[in-house]
Amino acid sequence: MTDPSSNAAAHEPAPSFRDPSGSLVALEGRILRVVARAGVADLTAFLNAKPARKFLESGRVVGTRILEQAEVGALLSDAAFGAAYQALEAALVLEHERIWFPSYPYEWPPEMLHLAAQLTLELARELLACGIGIKDGTPYNVLFRGASPVFVDVLSFERRDPDDPTWLPHAQFVRTFLLPLAANQLFGISLGQLLTTRRDGLEPDEVYRWLGPLRRIRPPLLSLVSIPCWLAARHDQDDTAIYRKRSAGNPEKARFILETLLGGLNRTLERLRPKAGRRSTWSDYRAANNYSAAAFASKEAFVREALAEFAPKRVLDVGSNTGYFSVLAARAGAQVVAIDSDPAVAGDVWRAARADGLDILPLTVNLTRPTPGTGWRNRECPGFLERARGAFDGVLMLAVVHHMLVTERVPLAEILALAAELTTGIAIVEFIGPEDSMFRRLVRGREELHKGLNEEAFEAACRRHFDILRSRPIEGAHRRLYLLRRV
Repeated sequence: MTDPSSNAAAHEPAPSFRDPSGSLVALEGRILRVVARAGVADLTAFLNAKPARKFLESGRVVGTRILEQAEVGALLSDAAFGAAYQALEAALVLEHERIWFPSYPYEWPPEMLHLAAQLTLELARELLACGIGIKDGTPYNVLFRGASPVFVDVLSFERRDPDDPTWLPHAQFVRTFLLPLAANQLFGISLGQLLTTRRDGLEPDEVYRWLGPLRRIRPPLLSLVSIPCWLAARHDQDDTAIYRKRSAGNPEKARFILETLLGGLNRTLERLRPKAGRRSTWSDYRAANNYSAAAFASKEAFVREALAEFAPKRVLDVGSNTGYFSVLAARAGAQVVAIDSDPAVAGDVWRAARADGLDILPLTVNLTRPTPGTGWRNRECPGFLERARGAFDGVLMLAVVHHMLVTERVPLAEILALAAELTTGIAIVEFIGPEDSMFRRLVRGREELHKGLNEEAFEAACRRHFDILRSRPIEGAHRRLYLLRRV
């Protein structure tokens, strides 16, 4: 079986260009950051700060080391690295821990955006005592290692003027963290809908238009949305006084103002914490899929046996629901990416992974309409399929293929071809025939479209990309499980 780590180049992050202090370059599976001379002093101050060392040691800031000059010299022959190094007149180069599967805020359930916001505020508050501030407050500074957030942009930190009481990322933090969480909580709008086309988050006036008169004056929307809108209406757009550097005239006073501000943001964030126990159509996996206890036990045994036999290192669970089989794969030793189109069940997966310390990354992704590439030239944040192709040596597609066939009208041949692109090793696929009650519920009188679908047709389609190692019927249901190995 091919080691999926050998396919790392298939989902390399794009080189960064927004920060004048440095540039990120992916090279042969390594993540390198070229740092300009102007950024060295701030970086050094951050790396030497006691709170920073604590965050680095705990893994909440990405693992980082400074390369020796001889190591840098050996890398200069690479065109992309050499160009970045020369363009910045680099003073030093960092190598970062590679976060295996990068994900983005518009793919997270709200629980993960909330946790990323907590990490950002915690860093800001603890570094304040060392005279270090954060230049930007965006969720794009955070990736997830499984269910745990990791702050990855070490050039976001700078030495601050001790007399300055301003937290520069305040408005950005509100737009990209707090307002999306508020809109999700109040209106049930997913982060995908809110953030896929809004890299800079939501503007207060946009949210203001969604609110009724009473909500506009209730906390926390009064301070987050209404007051900024009312003040903006009175502000002369050509007046730049608001952007001028401020001074409290006293370091202790400035620090007190900042601590008060950050404390207030933290309290607001706590009010926007996503609530556990949110229900959706798919919250009860077994009931929704008509499994008896015996049938579910048989299905679980089949999956366990396959995971034990082939021991995949990296598993994609498509249509993971509340993550029962994601947990099985993680407990068997795999790193798991669990995707589902329902943010509520993705949040349940996150809670289970956090509670038990499991290496599961839950994402709100619909494989039939996967996340596109976004950002400049659609290359800053690669699309889900670009990151996923060849990244896994195990794929689970349990009780999901019939939804792709019927609800999304994706041909069976296309589904299996994509499964073969995603895995370098095995796939465990559940076939649900047209006689199944769930299939009939989805078809709604369009049976004619699937009249040729049966186990024989399914197996013939599988053999174009896979060897069928074994299969097993699920007791009491028109369903069969298949263990496939990519040819």
